[in-house]
Amino acid sequence: MKIKKASDMGFCFGVRRAIELVEKAANERGPLQTLGALVHNRQVVERLAEKGISVASSLDEVTGGIIAFASHGVSPDVIEHAQVRGLEVVDATCPFVRKAQVVAQRLGKAGFWVLVFGDATHSEVKSVLGWAGERSSASLDVPQVDALPRRIGILCQTTQVQERFAEFVAEIISHKLARFSELRIFNTICNATRKHQAAALKLAAKSDIMIVVGGWNSANTIRLANICADTGVDTHHIETAVEIVPSWLRGRSRVGVTAGASTPDEVIDEVIQALERTAKGNRQ
Repeated sequence: MKIKKASDMGFCFGVRRAIELVEKAANERGPLQTLGALVHNRQVVERLAEKGISVASSLDEVTGGIIAFASHGVSPDVIEHAQVRGLEVVDATCPFVRKAQVVAQRLGKAGFWVLVFGDATHSEVKSVLGWAGERSSASLDVPQVDALPRRIGILCQTTQVQERFAEFVAEIISHKLARFSELRIFNTICNATRKHQAAALKLAAKSDIMIVVGGWNSANTIRLANICADTGVDTHHIETAVEIVPSWLRGRSRVGVTAGASTPDEVIDEVIQALERTAKGNRQ
């Protein structure tokens, strides 16, 4: 049995940058808190906790004088609240998320209704909507466009699937274009997401089974698993190596492995080692 890793997988630039920023701050200033989980990966959060970096679910729970904003970003009112509290801020917002925030803010100030293709409950999307202002909404389905103003700007959650964003925009254009006097479209999907998804699809086409490693609450990992499964290949999303079921590998000769953007290298290595042990055990 051959085990092959996707050519692009695991930590992205934004996640690695966020971790380095808060670790540096903790080393220089002592224990601190992050507003929500820094990234959506339990193993990373637990490792950070060992270094004195804990999680506060709201600014009201911050007990020290410093707070780190997570890679998914925050809305302007959160920044203002932190300033009123006199908190020192370590801003670990991913640069690609910040780009989406800036686009949303500019559209909002120019009088556009801002429509985000994304999960309205996700922390990143909430932050982008905050920068857009009240004239904004988020959806994974084409909304009731007739109820929207005649000028809209469309952008995308940074970890969405490129093809689905294109389908979303195409449906609006093909059926509702005449409704608008002005329509602006911004592709704000990040480079790492595009590369991870393309590499996963390429590997899935050559594999009998795909193992997708990453947090159960990681949106980009869930989407990686979904696009692999959509190819028809047997796909399993796991968070750690202990979740591997030996029967998955029986009769399989080509195993593909990919991982979400917040999955640390050591977790991926543990999965590879566990797959190798399981394959060896199945042969005996």
